[in-house]
Amino acid sequence: MVIARPSHLVFTALLCATGVFAATFADAAWLRHRRADVMTQKRDLVARLQLTDLCLFTEARYTRHLSQADLHSAFQDHPLGLEHFPSGSLVPPPAHLMVPHEALDRKTEVPD
Repeated sequence: MVIARPSHLVFTALLCATGVFAATFADAAWLRHRRADVMTQKRDLVARLQLTDLCLFTEARYTRHLSQADLHSAFQDHPLGLEHFPSGSLVPPPAHLMVPHEALDRKTEVPD
């Protein structure tokens, strides 16, 4: 009688978990193919009704509709207040704040 080592049990469990993980991707692809016509109908409905952005997060009012957010509502307590909603850390800063600034240290002259 051969007794399995504990490492064999761990590798078997990892193999089973990897198989289940791969099966979730196969299931998602199957469901996407199966529901393609429903998604097309929903896309047409959104275009016909001219719906706005989706409600991505339900926590804070400044993360619900990012295109319609009040820019100062994140600082409703005070400007140095910490973010107390997890969704605030998932939302990137606005695009106009992400523009790289010009390196001014290369243009300045050191006085004598």
